[in-house]
Amino acid sequence: MAELILSAFADEISPNLEEQMNVLERHGIHWIEMRTADGVNVSDLTLEQAHDIRRRMSARGFGVSSLGSPIGKINVELPFEEHFELFRHTVELADILECPYIRMFSFFIPNGKDPDAYREVVMERLEHMVHHAEGAGVTLLHENEKFIFGDVARRCADIMQTIRSPHFFMTYDPSNFVQCGQDNRAAWELLKDYVRYMHIKDSVYTAEHARLDKGFDTQVLSDAHRPAGEGDGCVEYILHELIQRDYHGFVSIEPHLDANPLCTGSGADRFALALYGFRRTLLAAGK
Repeated sequence: MAELILSAFADEISPNLEEQMNVLERHGIHWIEMRTADGVNVSDLTLEQAHDIRRRMSARGFGVSSLGSPIGKINVELPFEEHFELFRHTVELADILECPYIRMFSFFIPNGKDPDAYREVVMERLEHMVHHAEGAGVTLLHENEKFIFGDVARRCADIMQTIRSPHFFMTYDPSNFVQCGQDNRAAWELLKDYVRYMHIKDSVYTAEHARLDKGFDTQVLSDAHRPAGEGDGCVEYILHELIQRDYHGFVSIEPHLDANPLCTGSGADRFALALYGFRRTLLAAGK
């Protein structure tokens, strides 16, 4: 039987770690995909700060499901050495935080350039990081994201098929694929065997699509993100697939609803809305 373990990008609730845990506790969630804690980006934490965070979380029964790091979110044409040192530090933090996964990316492609022209340098850098991760016993999870080499399913598959390692898999984000114009059913079929972690957020393709599909006024619509099941990310289909495939792993709620004028209230309110969207969609997917 499938086991979808709920985690969250809790920094969208509040920058304060204690407030994050307070809200998650009320919803019965005890895992955090840590992107920032107490207003500090996870990769910028000192080792001492990481030890303190681990102590505070353990005292309340919380764990870190993944580090939502910015590793690989730099221009591919920039020097790599300094960024690799940040990566090494992030690996140390994962060990302190007793975290099995580090989310990462495959480098921003300069505007107007052909991503495939950078394939060799991207693969070389990823292989270097994966080799280090293997020695440290942590697993890297490549996330599909706008404007990076691995933005569409074809190049994500190329990455996974080129760099084969038991310490390198994929975080699947349906919303990010939507914003790249990628059909999620086709992407899922191509990538499902590489997925070890899920992000739960949804999007519509364009503001015009949003107006036609949902009746929104494009003059006030400032963001394409939606609660799960209300966009074009095929989230219900993917959750159904996870259940059918007997998936055992994390699913992280990532609201991204702060810029949507239709989702008002506090960070805690928007998180509750996103969580409701997930639970409603999961119920439909299980039928």
